[in-house]
Amino acid sequence: MYYDHAVMWDWLAFAVRWLHVITGVAWIGSSFYFIALDLGLRKADDLPAGAHGEEWQVHGGGFYHIRKYLVVPASMPDHLTWFKWESYVTWLSGFAMLCIVYYAGADLFLIDKNVADLETWQAVGISAGSLALGWVIYDLLCKSKFGDDNNRLMFLLFLLIVALGWFYTQAFTGRAAFLHLGAFTASIMSGNVFFTIMPNQRIVVADLQAGRVPDSRYGKIAKQRSTHNNYLTLPVLFFMVSNHYPLAFATEYNWIIAALVFLMGVTIRHYFNTKHARGGNPTWTWIVTLILFIIAAWLSTVPKLPTGEANAAIVSERQQQFISAKGFEEVKEIVLGRCSMCHAQEPVWENMIVPPKGVILDDDIHIAKYAREIYLQAGRSNAMPLGNLTGVTDEHREILVKWYEGALVGK
Repeated sequence: MYYDHAVMWDWLAFAVRWLHVITGVAWIGSSFYFIALDLGLRKADDLPAGAHGEEWQVHGGGFYHIRKYLVVPASMPDHLTWFKWESYVTWLSGFAMLCIVYYAGADLFLIDKNVADLETWQAVGISAGSLALGWVIYDLLCKSKFGDDNNRLMFLLFLLIVALGWFYTQAFTGRAAFLHLGAFTASIMSGNVFFTIMPNQRIVVADLQAGRVPDSRYGKIAKQRSTHNNYLTLPVLFFMVSNHYPLAFATEYNWIIAALVFLMGVTIRHYFNTKHARGGNPTWTWIVTLILFIIAAWLSTVPKLPTGEANAAIVSERQQQFISAKGFEEVKEIVLGRCSMCHAQEPVWENMIVPPKGVILDDDIHIAKYAREIYLQAGRSNAMPLGNLTGVTDEHREILVKWYEGALVGK
């Protein structure tokens, strides 16, 4: 049945999202740990030849003695743990989420005809193409002479991300634009692991096994990419959950807010990196972060610039299918009476500034646009309204279910 497909598809999205969160936590956790470990290494008089530093740690009732070799130890250990699958599965599950939610649901989550009149194949092509092209450009910059200066490279990368953020907001919905910034950044991070860090480590291990002296430059290259990943991690975390914050993604200057998020990620990471390296207590980073946050919050309240053009809504064939379906007038009455006080351009519910998740349900077109979400959130489940504050009854929910399922089967 059509409606069973909607339910199972939502459960599939749940399963993949859960996998993405689990592997993301594992990857980010190991990344944070190793950066902190690396910055906390100390010299000691009894270090073996080739050892760069050591660290003593206590956790779980035991002590750990860790040493780092810039190239390799004198002999290959029998057991060597590689940290790679966390990165790979995080990216693969994230791309699967992109396909399930944004590509399969392009009309709802990816495309806004009033932003850019794109067909689904065009939007998907822009999405996938930008992720692939972005990695290629970044990788070439890192390998060029320009990339020899890491500070200069990071500044240019920031400018590229700002430009890409603006581009995404001109092509997709605000929600999709933020998600794509996260996907773009995560693609760089996973690409660093798959295409650079792991191959370089394999070269070093192969040289050691063959009795050759490994070239230290491979370690330096991997270190540069690892440092980039470290500073990009916090913005990725924000963009992963940004769909919960329409004040960030659904306002006029969302692309500038996205740029400020990247800067806040850098200042916060710089604080912890400095602390881990025992380089002092750079409290100025928190002051800067607070200022950036206040600017972002202010930008979310700035009204849109008048263009002098009417922003006429465009009705898709699928939306018309739900508007013409039997029971729509009853559904409309329920939604306008029980949902639209929050889900409106200007919510009337006290202390609510923007509609939750940017979802608007105050006219025929928007009700039809979000038909599947209404069905799942307020028909098949009682997730909405929150706390059922507006008193949606079981009879109301049954009407929503019959309308949605009837529209799909043409009844």
